[in-house]
Amino acid sequence: MLQKLSSIRYMYIRSHLYAVFLTTVILLSLLLTVYVLISPDWLSAFGIFIFILLYCLIGVVISFYAGFKTGGEMKERLDYLSGLITQFANGNYHSKIYFNENDEITRIGNEMNELGGKLQNQVKSLQRMADEKADFAKSAHKAAVIEERQRLARDLHDAVSQQLFAITMMSEASLRQLEIDPAVAKEQLQDVAESALKAQTEMRALLLHLRPVHLSGEPLRTGIKKLIDELMEKTAMGFNVVIDDELDLSDTVEEHVFRIIQEALSNTLRHSKATDVTIEASVRSKELFVHISDNGAGFNVKEDTGRKTSYGLKTMRERTEELGGTFAIRSTKGEGTYIDLRIPC
Repeated sequence: MLQKLSSIRYMYIRSHLYAVFLTTVILLSLLLTVYVLISPDWLSAFGIFIFILLYCLIGVVISFYAGFKTGGEMKERLDYLSGLITQFANGNYHSKIYFNENDEITRIGNEMNELGGKLQNQVKSLQRMADEKADFAKSAHKAAVIEERQRLARDLHDAVSQQLFAITMMSEASLRQLEIDPAVAKEQLQDVAESALKAQTEMRALLLHLRPVHLSGEPLRTGIKKLIDELMEKTAMGFNVVIDDELDLSDTVEEHVFRIIQEALSNTLRHSKATDVTIEASVRSKELFVHISDNGAGFNVKEDTGRKTSYGLKTMRERTEELGGTFAIRSTKGEGTYIDLRIPC
């Protein structure tokens, strides 16, 4: 109630009532002065009382009407400004506001429109810089691939190749001992099996290291589908994926969004103990909306982000902000986690 009385409408009403009060005091002082000093026949104490009473009643009514009407118009214009600021906060920098009046609020509205244009240009600059960064990353990726191939060749030679050579030698020795001393041959075959298992483990580790973590030129929808299909083969988790059939996004935006979804799913698999995950992606009003949620254990966003998931959340937020978007996360212990992205297209 007190907050409502402090609104701009009631501020105008109070200012009008204050003006009525001051005018009443001045009129009463003048009339009493004339009555005491001159005492004209047409002026009496009763007449002064009736005049002041009627003036107060009419003044109060007019004050409420004028204050409410004028304050309502001003409140409506300020609400427009507040709505525009909210749009800017949500990343809708193309929103505009126009007033017909030629006053300070109109000037503020025009300045807000200019600010929105500048923010929109900054978003384009950020996305252009992200594209350039992606081009540099591709060049660096080529050099890294060559270096990684050399490293893998060394690892294969030092680990797997040596183990396979040892397996070959022990197998040949076992064959020679098979007829002479079967017990020794059995022990040697056990060593062969252990060495083969170590070689297999080493090879799996190398293949896991070679697993691609990017779209490789595929559309976002296809990349997410492949990622989900792979996870469904390895986990019992259920997935609900809803993605627009035609997402007209740049390669940089698709790459960043794919990595964000991949990081979110990684956190879900490692920490949430969830059984169902929902992924939604759509474009509305020149913005890409991405929603990721699970029904897992959840966590306290303010307290727990400094531990297990802080790095992943920081990476997702940075990738979103690189595209000029907004990143929001909501989570409560026992009620799952919800991640929402808004990225200008």
